[in-house]
Amino acid sequence: MAFVPLHLTKVAFACPSVDHLAERLRARAEEGALVVTTRYLPKRHTEVAGPDGSGSLYWILKHQLVARSPITGFGEAEGGRVAIHLDPGLVLVQARPKRAHQGWRYLEHPDAPADLGGESGGLGAMPPALVGRLAELALI
Repeated sequence: MAFVPLHLTKVAFACPSVDHLAERLRARAEEGALVVTTRYLPKRHTEVAGPDGSGSLYWILKHQLVARSPITGFGEAEGGRVAIHLDPGLVLVQARPKRAHQGWRYLEHPDAPADLGGESGGLGAMPPALVGRLAELALI
């Protein structure tokens, strides 16, 4: 039986655009490891991390899944919190509607949007702000 990765979703709080989210993640990565903290370790964290580290944190911006950050692992953070370690690279995905929520939620791999680039007509080469605007207008 083949392993199917599991992903998490999270609202990109106080990010008005994909560019802002990318810049925020880039700045945090320059300060050290890129980590998002949460109160509790996800019950299905072994499925998210997977044997090959194939799970991602999908970012919700303006009620749409717009990008993902690959999850590199889980660890401990200050105050007894849990650290979700992320790859600093932000991967744009085909925008898909997703209601906002607090904390994180699971996203099954078959339900995850495809990455932009490759077969998407060069959308991966576009500036994130333009991709975000086209997604807002439901043009991609």
